[in-house]
Amino acid sequence: MRKLSVGLILVGLLIFLYPFLRDWNADRQQRDLLKEAAQIEAEAQQGSARDNVAVHYKELSRILDEGETADSTLEEQTGYEEGSPIGIITISKLELELPILEGATQSNMKNAAAHVTGTARLGEAGNAAIAAHRAHKTGRLFNRLNELTYGDEIIIKTDGRELIYRVGQISIVEPTDVSVLEGDADEQIITLITCDPLYEATHRLIVQAELVSD
Repeated sequence: MRKLSVGLILVGLLIFLYPFLRDWNADRQQRDLLKEAAQIEAEAQQGSARDNVAVHYKELSRILDEGETADSTLEEQTGYEEGSPIGIITISKLELELPILEGATQSNMKNAAAHVTGTARLGEAGNAAIAAHRAHKTGRLFNRLNELTYGDEIIIKTDGRELIYRVGQISIVEPTDVSVLEGDADEQIITLITCDPLYEATHRLIVQAELVSD
């Protein structure tokens, strides 16, 4: 009887502690991803200037070799590897800093923000969409995204660059409204996407911000 009582107490304790252990583990995984993304950004910042010179010098050599008819257009890289850290999003007003992974999959969005594959690359012309869950824990993922207002600043670090965006549009849309992903070739915007309302979500909270400095 005593063993049964002890067992029931332990089971009750585990049930009580489970939400805390789950959040602790999720926060740990998020910190690990953020550390990996930060390391990638640090390496990009250290090597970007050197690599840029090397690429342009190689192109110059090719032009000199081929003479005046050479095409001087550099071929741009396209696409990201799905699941890889491609940047960091920071919103100081929300005390938010998250790694950005490529591909809005369930696995990627568990502990990070995710770049929606097929939308513009971060920092390039068009509309780059970034999605994250509206976690129930205060401050986790995009939980506080509804606190943003017009003019607030969003910083994206990617490829060794620090891109500063300013919020210009906030809206609530139907989950099927894909128009929020539209973009023009002459603009550089990011679209943050999460669920709304916080509980039993029926719509999407959309925050769009335009690049003001890089």
